[in-house]
This record gives sequence, C-alpha cells and structure tokens, in this order.
Amino acid sequence: MQVYADNAATAKIRPSALQTYITTATEFFGNPSSLHEVGQAAKEVLEQSRASIASVLNCKLKDDIDKEKDYDRLIFTSGGSEADNQAIFSAAKFGAKKGKKKIISTAIEHHAVLHALEQLKTQGFEIVLVPVGTDGIVSVNEIEKAIDENTCLVSVMLANNEIGTIQPVAEIGAICKSKKVLFHTDAVQAVGHIPVDVNALNVDYLALSAHKFGGPRGIGALYARKGAPLFPLIEGGAQERGKRAGTENLPAVAATATALTEAVTSLKETAEKVTALREKLIDGLLKIPHSALNGDRNKRLAGNVSFCFEGIEGESLLLYLSDMGVSASSGSACTSGSLDPSHVLLAIGRVHDVAHGSLRLTLNEDNTEEEVDYLIQAVAEVVQKIRGFSPVWRDLQSGKRNYIL
Repeated sequence: MQVYADNAATAKIRPSALQTYITTATEFFGNPSSLHEVGQAAKEVLEQSRASIASVLNCKLKDDIDKEKDYDRLIFTSGGSEADNQAIFSAAKFGAKKGKKKIISTAIEHHAVLHALEQLKTQGFEIVLVPVGTDGIVSVNEIEKAIDENTCLVSVMLANNEIGTIQPVAEIGAICKSKKVLFHTDAVQAVGHIPVDVNALNVDYLALSAHKFGGPRGIGALYARKGAPLFPLIEGGAQERGKRAGTENLPAVAATATALTEAVTSLKETAEKVTALREKLIDGLLKIPHSALNGDRNKRLAGNVSFCFEGIEGESLLLYLSDMGVSASSGSACTSGSLDPSHVLLAIGRVHDVAHGSLRLTLNEDNTEEEVDYLIQAVAEVVQKIRGFSPVWRDLQSGKRNYIL
C-alpha cells in the first residue's frame, strides 16, 4: 500500500486549484501592470483573488487607495519564508529608527523566523527566545514578562510545523496591542486548517503559504495591518503597491484563492474527519513500547502526529517506511537534510538520543482509515526491526542504560 502522510511538508494540489491555474495561465496571460485590455483583464483577476483571500482572513482592503496607511495590505510573495522575512525585517527597521532593538520570539519557531532573527542579532538586536513547556505551548505570561520599552516586535507562530501545537496567539496579540508592540505570526501551517481571522488574532503581520492547503508551490502572502510598517525585500518595480517588486505569478495567485476558498468551505467537516484519523493513529502508535507523542494531544492541528521512539534513528525509520510505501518525515521539510536533532523537540525537553528517533506523520482529508491501519502496522514493524540491530536498544534491554520513555 502507498500512503502519503507528509502533508505538512506539502499537500497535493487540489484539482479545482489546478484547473484555475491552467485557465488563468491560458486565458489571462497578460501582465497585470500593462495598461492595455489584456493586461487589465489580468489585473482584475489579480485583485479578485486578493479580495477572496482577504475575505477568508477578514482583512479590510480598500479599492480606492489614496494613501498607504489607509488600508490593510495583503501582498503576494514566493511563499511563507519570504513573507516571514519581510514582516520581521520591516518591524526591525522601523524599531531601529525609534531606538528599539529588542525582538521576542519562541524557541520552537520555523527557521524562516529563527534565521532572520540570527541575522538581526549580528546587527545589534537583542533576541529573546521564550521557552515552551513540555506540551509544546508557550506561556502567555512569559511573553508578557519579556516585553519592555525597547521591544519592537513579538513573533509567535500560530501552529508549529513539527509537532502541530497551536499557540495562544490571540491572547499574546492582545497584550502586544495594549503595549503598542508590533506582533507577527507565522500561520503557514494554520491557514486552511483552522479558522484564521486577523482581527480576532490581534496580529499586525501574518504569513501564509499556498501549498500547505492544496494550492501551488512557490506562492504565499503577507498580511500587514493598517499602519504596520512594511518595507520591500525585493526592489525593481512598483508591483504589489511598491512592497514587492516582480511581475505577479497570476496563475498561482488565482489558484491559491481557489484552494483556500475550498479549504475553508469544508473546514469543520474536514477537521472532524482528520481528527478522528489522528486519534486512531495516536492510539495505535502509543501501543509501541517506549514511544511518546510530542506536544499537547488536544491543542494541536487535526492532522499532526509527532512521535519519538526510543532506541532508533529517525533517518533509518524514514527509509524503511519509504520501502513499505509510506511517505513521512522526521520534522520540518526545510531541515530534512540535517542530522542534528530537531530544535523543537529539544525545546520541549526531549534529550538528544530520544529526539533523534522522531517521526512526523501528517494527514489530511484524502487519507483513509485503512491507510491509518497500515501506518500503525508499518511503523510498529519498522521500529521492531531497527531495534533488533540497534546497540543502543540492546544496552537499554540489558540494563546498561536506563529507559527515558
């Protein structure tokens, strides 16, 4: 049996989104910046798509734009990483002008955020990474305590890409709002999977990526609230109201709007189905001796199942599962080439030896109960097989080492 269980890395493009892509590329091939009829037809599709996505996120865009600060902005990017970077660097640049160079984030952020913060640290910014609990959730109180008069930005992801835990973003956003501190959230894993309302979340910036909810790859968006500073990362043209140069990828933009609209139309029903599959999978994997679920069991994305198995290496687990037809990962797809243990797992208290034996299975509405049964069987078989020739497992069984899980 072939089972695709790596939807957090990328989901298969929805047929409706693919059809929109093809139609737009074929019939609306003009440059939206061109003044002729063909170009203006393309521009209309661009703005209709923008309005559609904005409606889902509850952005408040205006058609009659006179001044930059008169509207919320939704600009299209190459994906979530670019959107995260633009938000962070914009807030940092604005803060530096006011003499504020402290940024607060968490220890479990995506590397698109963490690497941007590392770069800012070399420029004299103070970077505070608030720890999370063993449940993979950051404390609102700890974030609040870290904020002071020098803070220019707080950045907390909405849902973790590795262990699926959902963070208290609305509460943190309310605190930032009361203290007049800019707030950014990486919502790449959340949009299209849980309700996302920029106003209810109290965010100034929000990043999303289309291929996580059945849109095409290489396209994302950045929401910036009215008045939030926004500086371009890419220069060279006046596209996206001067905030992101380059001819817009119109077929991908239109396909993103289609995919997101379809995803949220059946959000509740999909979540119920996928949650049931997730719970069955968790129950099955917990029967494997010396295994553990990573992150809070309930405050997590419907399709995320992250586990650690003692006495094995995650890379071997993935390769053997692949031979059995299972597509999975050990964490973020962006770090799949790294042999280092996940920073997220270390942040929730997993020791190195255990963190190395991690597995991330991410489901969506296309998965079935039969596939979940096969996943449970396949993982159990592979774990037993790897432990059979693992010197670490032999030491654990003989008592030379103590079990951790």
